[in-house]
Amino acid sequence: MSTLRLTHPSQQLSGNCTITGSKSESNRLLILQALFPELELQNLSNSDDTQAMTRGLSSAQETIDIGHAGTTMRFLTSYFATTAGVKKILTGSKRMQERPIKILVDALRAIGADIEYVKNEGYPPLRISGKKITVDSVELAANVSSQYITSLMLIAPNLPKGLTIRLVGEITSIPYINMTCSLLQKVGVQAKFEGQTIQVFPQDKIATKTVEVESDWSSASYHFSMAALADNAQISIKNYVSDSLQGDSVLVEIYTQMGVSSSFDGNTLHLKNNGTVQPRITLDLVKAPDIAQTIAVTCFGLGISCDLTGLHTLKIKETDRLVALDTELSKLGADIRVTNESLHLAARKNPINEGVAIDTYHDHRMAMAFAPLGIKVPISINDADVVSKSYPTFWDDLRSLGFSVI
Repeated sequence: MSTLRLTHPSQQLSGNCTITGSKSESNRLLILQALFPELELQNLSNSDDTQAMTRGLSSAQETIDIGHAGTTMRFLTSYFATTAGVKKILTGSKRMQERPIKILVDALRAIGADIEYVKNEGYPPLRISGKKITVDSVELAANVSSQYITSLMLIAPNLPKGLTIRLVGEITSIPYINMTCSLLQKVGVQAKFEGQTIQVFPQDKIATKTVEVESDWSSASYHFSMAALADNAQISIKNYVSDSLQGDSVLVEIYTQMGVSSSFDGNTLHLKNNGTVQPRITLDLVKAPDIAQTIAVTCFGLGISCDLTGLHTLKIKETDRLVALDTELSKLGADIRVTNESLHLAARKNPINEGVAIDTYHDHRMAMAFAPLGIKVPISINDADVVSKSYPTFWDDLRSLGFSVI
């Protein structure tokens, strides 16, 4: 796989970029479109994960390999398990076969699903025999990945009695649950999320409807980081709304602490460097863990300290993201400490080590989170093609903003 070397000649950023639809919204809506063909979708994500979802839903093959696409694995597990007559083996990459799925499988089995583990207990591949499910309630730990909860919510309209999901303990991913609930309501399904209970009602069909997917806020995070690290920045990115369903839209508030002003003009988001940076950033990112890598690298680039908590789900992503951040930031000269759910970075006293090659561990967010440092020092990104998982045009967009990417 390719290694790219990044530099920026001026540290002055100016340009316009269009980011395609949110991967999170796209994959949710593709499951709903499979249940309700009356649904037409626009501005779908062009990410590998969304392409994997599209292939998985349309494939006539018994074995479906979804590669590294975690969302696809979780959503298709519930979809196939509750589609009567379907027989599928759902598998993925070596890393995917190390990512736990027992909590979701246990919940599906509790409502009557027929799922077996092909290799190791608790992990993909899965052998799924789809059947009609008549049980209408299930309990689930509330501090698990929101994708398990969402997976059950999305198939609930297809169950004869719908589904009531009772969450036990502290809920850690409320924005993503709210997103799923809002998308269900948007397409015409009655759903509500109150306290510890999610209720989704059965729905045979919906009125013909077109839904435009909002662009991806996680992908926007790298533009916020570039705006913060530049000497001067004016970046415009398209298809965003100020009242977003996506939890990562909290970027607007967070990056004010790192010198980035945001404003909206219609569906265009404008980012500007205002130079006002706080010396220390303290954040609980339990509701937006996907932007933790970007924030940590931005703080390192700015030379400020940060304390980030609420990161326990990063251990089971494409890689153990906390360990990966510790390793790669240390190469650059960071004074960093991580635990199983937090990251602590001391203010940088020395210049950033130049010419370091960042390992990405097959993780798209590692590649994109570190890339903005190319504004400050020459840096190389190994396995750079990995960005296609969520943002295939990332390197082209950096070139349009004046980066040398070779």
